[in-house]
Amino acid sequence: MAANRTFSIIKPDATRRNLTGAVTKMLEEAGLRVVAAKRIRMSREQAEQFYGVHRERPFFNDLVSFMTSGPVVVQVLEGEDAVQRNREVMGATNPANAAEGTIRKALAESIEANSVHGSDSDENAATEIAFFFRNEEIVG
Repeated sequence: MAANRTFSIIKPDATRRNLTGAVTKMLEEAGLRVVAAKRIRMSREQAEQFYGVHRERPFFNDLVSFMTSGPVVVQVLEGEDAVQRNREVMGATNPANAAEGTIRKALAESIEANSVHGSDSDENAATEIAFFFRNEEIVG
């Protein structure tokens, strides 16, 4: 299978604990390569737009507040079957259910503060990458 791209966010709970390098190391050890990255502070407007699919869910406001509570690192990852590979190394959303050796099992604080976000499909990866990056910022 050819290499493709996915999108990843290292969330505020991980950046607050200075785990950006640890998360990136786990992604790279899983065969993913960082081809774009930047540390940003999401505005409320950005977070509401990015997570708009969850707008009607009861956790939406808490999610937006959490994602704007500190810096995040947005990344474009590249590798074979990148979306699935990233999801495997992230682990289950609830760290209590995540497999040993996954980012969430090793580093997450809770189901809410679970350290990382990753695209769930190739289509969403393309949309999420375009939300944060211009083509010329991706330097594979």
